[in-house]
Amino acid sequence: MRTHRLISTFAVAFLAAVCAAAPGFAQGQYPQNPPPPQYPQTQQYPPSQSQYPPPQYPQGQYPQQQSQYPPAQNQQYPPPQYSQPPLLPPQQLDQMVQSIALYPDGLLAQVLTAATFSNEIPDAAGWANEHMNLRGDELARAIEDDNLSWDPSVLALLPFPNVLNYMAQYIGWTQELGNAVLLQRGDVMDAVQRMRQEAYDYGYLRDGQYARVITRGPGDIEIVPVTPGYYYVPYYNPRVVFVRPRPGFYASGAIRFGPMVTVGAAFAPWGWGGIAFGWRDHDILVNHRDWDRNWRNRRDYVSPYAYRRPSGPRVEHHEVRPGERRPDRGNRDRH
Repeated sequence: MRTHRLISTFAVAFLAAVCAAAPGFAQGQYPQNPPPPQYPQTQQYPPSQSQYPPPQYPQGQYPQQQSQYPPAQNQQYPPPQYSQPPLLPPQQLDQMVQSIALYPDGLLAQVLTAATFSNEIPDAAGWANEHMNLRGDELARAIEDDNLSWDPSVLALLPFPNVLNYMAQYIGWTQELGNAVLLQRGDVMDAVQRMRQEAYDYGYLRDGQYARVITRGPGDIEIVPVTPGYYYVPYYNPRVVFVRPRPGFYASGAIRFGPMVTVGAAFAPWGWGGIAFGWRDHDILVNHRDWDRNWRNRRDYVSPYAYRRPSGPRVEHHEVRPGERRPDRGNRDRH
């Protein structure tokens, strides 16, 4: 009898160890994320409980090397969702928005609205990677010349190839985020504010040379560029900035920033004219008007921008053949 008890005890312990080691075991419907890159820190933090992908960390030169997203004609999109998905509880929404909650308001608004067009994100990421040598007016001209037909919110992210790559790499997360925005915009915005408040309370979110932090009261923390039209993408570890630091920990180095991205007047027709939040009223302001796309009107909704999707096919004016070099950043693109 004692031998049988020992064998049973050993079997239970063995099964428990296997279950603990299995990726994503009993973790709900979301697959376990790959481990994030090494992030410099001076203290140990508890393991992340998030079921959502970690942010991309800066690695050497920007932008990061080109991704593998193919052109539109070869791209496989996630299947469209016809039935209304279930509403998500606050804790799950908190986890969902952690990796983007500290983005500047304008960029965050573009991400939230573009996520509702998740089927366009992989193709846009591929185009952005192929044209990442273009900046400013040259990039704006290429967007117009190539007859791109994506929603203005997706076009607005073309100057941010790393952001598009992240959304395309984790397309399931992007699709779920978009559904939540269509169904629970106010709840999503409240989740962002909860995350910002935590990062602020713990000393990580502060004014700096890359962004201003404006606190107007509970539920209304704005993050805006120091200079309008000049954006820096923040890179941070949610397991750091949303956890109370140990005494003596220096918090200011936990958020780093990518290179400056300019979205001036040339990008106004493609999502960058009057973009902001009305946090207290749960408004996303696009072209100075409320963006009110939702689950019911998502197929018929017309963007507040005057921009209209081209009716003809996309035409690539910036092909690069094998052995050719793209124009230098300072040179004018030849069409």
